[in-house]
Amino acid sequence: MAGIDVESGHEKGSGSPSVHSGQHGYGETEVSNGTKWENFRDSFKRNPNARMATEALDEDGRPLPDQPPAEPALSMKLKDRHLQMIAIGGSIGTGLFVGSGSALSSGGPASLVLAYGLIGIMLFCTVQALGELAVAFPVAGSFAVYASRFIDPAWGFAMAWNYALSWLVTLPLEIVAASITLNFWNGARGTNPAAWVTIFLFVIISINLFGVRGYGEAEFVFSIIKVTAVVGFIILGIIIDTGGVPGGNGYIGAKYWYNPGAFNNGFKGLCSVFVTAAFSFSGTELVGLCAAETENPRKTLPKAVKQVFWRITLFYMVSLTIVGCLVPYNDEHLFGASSTDANASPFVIAVNNAGIKVVPSIMNVVILIAVLSVGNSSIYGASRTIAALADRGQAPKILGYIDRSGRPLVAILFSSAFGFISYIVAAGPDTSDQAFAWMMAISGLAAIFNWASICLCHIRFRQAWKYRGYTLDELAFRSQATVYGSWAGLIFNLLVLVAQFWTGFAPVGYAEMTTNELVENFFKAYLALPIVASCYIIFKIVKKTRFKRINEIDVTSGRREMDLPAILAAERAEQAQWPKWKKIWHIIC
Repeated sequence: MAGIDVESGHEKGSGSPSVHSGQHGYGETEVSNGTKWENFRDSFKRNPNARMATEALDEDGRPLPDQPPAEPALSMKLKDRHLQMIAIGGSIGTGLFVGSGSALSSGGPASLVLAYGLIGIMLFCTVQALGELAVAFPVAGSFAVYASRFIDPAWGFAMAWNYALSWLVTLPLEIVAASITLNFWNGARGTNPAAWVTIFLFVIISINLFGVRGYGEAEFVFSIIKVTAVVGFIILGIIIDTGGVPGGNGYIGAKYWYNPGAFNNGFKGLCSVFVTAAFSFSGTELVGLCAAETENPRKTLPKAVKQVFWRITLFYMVSLTIVGCLVPYNDEHLFGASSTDANASPFVIAVNNAGIKVVPSIMNVVILIAVLSVGNSSIYGASRTIAALADRGQAPKILGYIDRSGRPLVAILFSSAFGFISYIVAAGPDTSDQAFAWMMAISGLAAIFNWASICLCHIRFRQAWKYRGYTLDELAFRSQATVYGSWAGLIFNLLVLVAQFWTGFAPVGYAEMTTNELVENFFKAYLALPIVASCYIIFKIVKKTRFKRINEIDVTSGRREMDLPAILAAERAEQAQWPKWKKIWHIIC
């Protein structure tokens, strides 16, 4: 990829500041001394000094052959508090609040807890691996760059477009979900849903046009609301389950685990829940994508990665265990549950069944905020990935446009344009449901492919790191799951793909389905595979790339820290003086 710089005429370098009047080096934005209006107007102009990445160089400053660009040049304005809340509550959305309803209906409460728990363990290993890579190489494009560097440039291309497409179609899905959520209130039911779509689109696009600082502040507020709501539901759920609500159903305990039962549809029911669980956890990897726009990833990323464990344990496992105790899997309100129908949320159903009148409205407000939060993340995730692709010559060059405020402006507008697909709601429920079922199919398995790729990248990185003579003590952050956790994550991701293939090929009740219905069901469940395979094969044929050998893997370029051993030595000397409680706290948080 290094040759792209020569052909395009962009300057090369390893991230050192360039000498331009009124400009800064990579990762910084231009400054102007004009009026506020002039500064605002000029902020949208292209910064000729800024690129998503620069040419990768070796330790002697020589260009590395066939390496992806490595140095990020976006505005690095994400602070510690932003990253912490993105890690804790960033991906809590319709997958947890609404999608868990269809999962409960398909597999029963035991399958719900088992599937989410197993996916959670796998994701913990994956995020730990991603944290180690992102701290060592906080590069724009994150997962795709790692796949190109440690596996195969063709696989990096496939993963990048797979990830971008998943976010591009998630945006209209979430906006439609938000418009449907409003139907919970009588006053909103008579309004054309296209009107709500317009409002939501305006809000989400405006947030992202404020740049990464706008995204960070919005997610900070959204995450606080979501976390508070989940904690509140857990407390309320325990009260309801133990019979503490006056006029409620009395003591419930684990009654619904016995009648109608803990499992529904047996082992196939459990397998059918895995993809729903994966969709619920999608977005957790955004922590790694944010590394390129974080002020100090070496300090903030490890903290954010450790928070993921608590989110999985508290916000998913505890809340869904309570949901399984409060809502039977044969509850009529769960039937036909979809990812865009907040009225089928088991959180809302549980409170409704207890006879509490006000809380369901509060939960729907939280679901609405969660939906907008995921829509906000959709534009962020898609735009950064697409801009990195453009800068590496794997997407139209104009999409790599970086303005003087450090925003990938054209990529943001391109990603935002997909939100206008949401207006299909005006065509009626039948047409919109069919359209969004296929869009969901595109994003359904995208996370599984990306997570498996991250685990494999970490395994290959550790092999190359050892081959180059480095030790683990030279890493600023090491995966708590170790490389064995990455092996476990990779194997489990592959097992989920196998389970999804089985449930897609022979779904629950397949004996009563026609051939056309079976074919349609399979592609809705497995459409991501032909998309990934097509991208990989086409790029490999055109570019004639090959699988990276260990001795070809670059572990040098892209590091932001210049004197890491000295910095680490000082930090470890400081930590050695900490009391025991503080050392334990540092390990888990």
